[in-house]
Amino acid sequence: MFIEMFEFLQKGGYLMIPIAICSVLSLAVIIEKLINLRSKKIIVPEVKSVVNSLTSEDDINLALIVCDQHKGVLSNLMKMVLQHKGTTYLAVRDELSDSGRQEVRVLDKGLIILETIAAVTPILGLLGTVVGMIKVFNVISVQGVGEASALSGGISEALITTAAGLTVGIPALIFYNYFSKKTEDIILDIENISNNLLKKIIAFRSVK
Repeated sequence: MFIEMFEFLQKGGYLMIPIAICSVLSLAVIIEKLINLRSKKIIVPEVKSVVNSLTSEDDINLALIVCDQHKGVLSNLMKMVLQHKGTTYLAVRDELSDSGRQEVRVLDKGLIILETIAAVTPILGLLGTVVGMIKVFNVISVQGVGEASALSGGISEALITTAAGLTVGIPALIFYNYFSKKTEDIILDIENISNNLLKKIIAFRSVK
């Protein structure tokens, strides 16, 4: 079965090589995102719980211990807020915003690859269609329209590359949109948790 599939794809010509590479890259990014872009893996329930349960500055050491036990984007941001020595809301918020932009970059990792593949592979398929049709017209100009077997090679190349390009590009686009939306939702949740913690910390320190 695999041999037959390989022989079938070979008929698509040399443009099947970059399309195949794109399919492997796309699959790798999708698998990586499905594993690492889980909400509970990023917004660790233990970290979220201890942060939400803070009632006084005496609880900060416990929260820091929990953050150290569960490394990640949320933990790093929570530690930055918990350890901050400033007393003004704006000062801490600005630093949180700067640190947040750096931390959430890990969530976007690989999405640009998926977006590029979603855009490029259908174009590669279209290019394969053009190349295949050029071969068809070359055969017609030399041998006429009576050579059906000679014409079929170019037509097969045109159709196979188009189908392959769409087969890779459509799932890449679907998963790119899915992961982009999920990343956006996670970032909003992180911002909400961070802002709530920030307000608590400033309130604790303003009481002194």
